[in-house]
Amino acid sequence: MNHRRNYRCALITGASSGLGEELAIQLAHRTTHLVLVARRESLLQDLAERLRAAYPETAVSVFAMDLTRPEERKRLVEMLAADGLSPDLLVNNAGMGDYGEFASAEWTKLEATLRINIEALTHLTHLLVPGMIRGGGGAVMNISSLASILPIPDFAVYAATKAYVTSFSEALRIELRDHGIRVLAVCPGPVHTEFGNVARRGDSGPGMPAREFFYEPKETVVYDAIDALDR
Repeated sequence: MNHRRNYRCALITGASSGLGEELAIQLAHRTTHLVLVARRESLLQDLAERLRAAYPETAVSVFAMDLTRPEERKRLVEMLAADGLSPDLLVNNAGMGDYGEFASAEWTKLEATLRINIEALTHLTHLLVPGMIRGGGGAVMNISSLASILPIPDFAVYAATKAYVTSFSEALRIELRDHGIRVLAVCPGPVHTEFGNVARRGDSGPGMPAREFFYEPKETVVYDAIDALDR
């Protein structure tokens, strides 16, 4: 049986919907302070209210910001420090993709994918891991994808960013284990979230090329991810 780990402060990016929302729900009773980060403030506030009602012993903070911007990431960590918060669990869940041929893609969307999937994840980890080392331990959960080991045509940039996430996580896991910090790359296949609708282009058909029976419920993916982090 795995030991259920609790946390002083858990920070979840991309927490307004999908896997991020479900991660917040399943981690709320296992952390003293839960920090929710995403762009859509109204969805974050709604989630925070539900969590406070369900888990009154857990403090919930909301930060609405665009993590593709380096100054916003720094501002987030500065605001946490001002509140006396030093996360001992970082969940890098925020991400995006663009489904369609690479040659016809809009560069602005590809650039945003690179910034959120690679740059923001790496930067936040770099900003917060030193505090975990000083605090004697912690955990980093990076949401990757099955696409990281199974490149998908028409999803080339997304798959490449997730290959980075998986490789980075595996190397960091070895670097940080002697500091008592666990690092996990979560590599689900297709999941029932709004991701496919966001990634889809107007001319790209029904979205990601996966049959309905391949999709996993987000509740199952998150439960298994947290269980793996507990091992």
